[in-house]
Amino acid sequence: MTELASLTWTDAADLAGRGAVLVVPVGATEQHGPHLPMSTDTDIAVALAETLAREVADIVVAPAVAFGSSGEHQGFPGTLSIGQEAVELLLLELVRSATETFPRVLLVSAHGGNAQPVTRAVCRLRGEGRSVLAWAPRWDGDAHAGRTETSVMLALAPHRVRLDAARAGNTSPVRDLLPRLREGGLAAVTANGVLGDPAGANAEEGDTLLRRAAAELAHLVISRMR
Repeated sequence: MTELASLTWTDAADLAGRGAVLVVPVGATEQHGPHLPMSTDTDIAVALAETLAREVADIVVAPAVAFGSSGEHQGFPGTLSIGQEAVELLLLELVRSATETFPRVLLVSAHGGNAQPVTRAVCRLRGEGRSVLAWAPRWDGDAHAGRTETSVMLALAPHRVRLDAARAGNTSPVRDLLPRLREGGLAAVTANGVLGDPAGANAEEGDTLLRRAAAELAHLVISRMR
């Protein structure tokens, strides 16, 4: 696996000359209930980018963007959000800079709140003639810090999951919660920051989810960026 942060500028030039793709993990620093770390979305984005780099040749993994648009979580201590406009601008300038070296850039985003600014940034960058794509894992299951994300984190970093603190949050369908969510954020609909129920989460399930997502990501790169 090749990490940009470990390279010299001559290494980067050599890899870019071979047509390497720069992969930028895009995450967030936000609450994930009382049992998962603030870095959950960033951890997942980094893990998927690193798996891609191990499985597909000529992939360079950039340092993660660890702050995202997480205003809906602001009611819970520790959340650090920079908002949609800042995320869009950050990615615009980042990819403009990156494509001075690497002609192809892939954004791997694991935070749903980043979807709109990531999409807007990619549209603007492609309008400038830059070769950039964005991808996000599509998990089945509950929406936030429930069984799905807990299982994934148990597969990635079980020592950072506090199962003894895991409790169900609001288990209503997200579509039913949207009006209150938009008005008051997650704190308006869940006392513990969880949308779903982490009960039954396990590392095997998380590993299966990660492998499926990694295979989809690899297919995207091979089919559209080679």
